[in-house]
Amino acid sequence: MDIKLIKTEEEYQEALMRLNTLFDAPMGTPESDQADLLALVIDEYEKKKYPIEAPDPIEAIKIRMEELDLKQVDLVPYIGGKSQVSEILNRKRKLTVEMVRNLARRLNLSASILVNDYQLSK
Repeated sequence: MDIKLIKTEEEYQEALMRLNTLFDAPMGTPESDQADLLALVIDEYEKKKYPIEAPDPIEAIKIRMEELDLKQVDLVPYIGGKSQVSEILNRKRKLTVEMVRNLARRLNLSASILVNDYQLSK
């Protein structure tokens, strides 16, 4: 088994092709172990080469609302009145600490995402 760190796009493509051939290897076999290691190396390369930034707090809320099939009115108990929900989602008002706590619990989002700064609309 010759697995090394991926440093170039060419090595990355080769690693992906090799992983594809090993993907269905039976658990506990040397091929399965090689696939596990290769997946870790590929993941590390992708994190460095193709980082994915977390969405800003408002985008995260909107994404989760869509996933949970929620409407703006469903957030009233966690944010305040309908107008406050609208102002938050339209970036007219910042989230308060209490709103962050409530939304983190209700939407099952990390508070660390919700406390990030974001631009207000003018």
